[in-house]
Amino acid sequence: MMDLSQRKEQWSEVYLRAIATAAGYTLHEPRVDDDSIDFAIAGRIVADLPCPPRIDVQLKGTSDFAVRDDHVVYRLKRKNYDDLRYTELLVPRLLIVVLIPKAEADWLRHSVEELAIRRCGYWANLAGLGPATQKGDKVPVRLPRANIFSVEGLRDLMRRSARRETL
Repeated sequence: MMDLSQRKEQWSEVYLRAIATAAGYTLHEPRVDDDSIDFAIAGRIVADLPCPPRIDVQLKGTSDFAVRDDHVVYRLKRKNYDDLRYTELLVPRLLIVVLIPKAEADWLRHSVEELAIRRCGYWANLAGLGPATQKGDKVPVRLPRANIFSVEGLRDLMRRSARRETL
């Protein structure tokens, strides 16, 4: 049996795959993650977009987070933080943090009518942020609660990516 950390990692992938699939995009997984990129989300070129959309993603699944009024705080490894701060990129990079209930029994609800995944994911673009000033190997990152990683949210991000707009 997988340990809890492995299950959370897999659970965050389930969430990402469900949202990307429902939105109509494909996922690509690099063979080696040495640049803090777990997945690329990609789409085909369509009439109103100048190029095929693509976003690179660092994906985290956690039950260890703090919810504030307008943001969620997640403690990200310093190496990932530094890799996601780059600004001179052809493909934008996002951090996606999937919030997972602490009790495994609360992860999903299932019936003959539906399969409901509990909690949700939030995204943040760390490009251009300054070096972390905190000591230690983890950096607190603020993910705006308005940045819910949803089907419509992903479609908007992909349109903006294809137009080379800031995410």
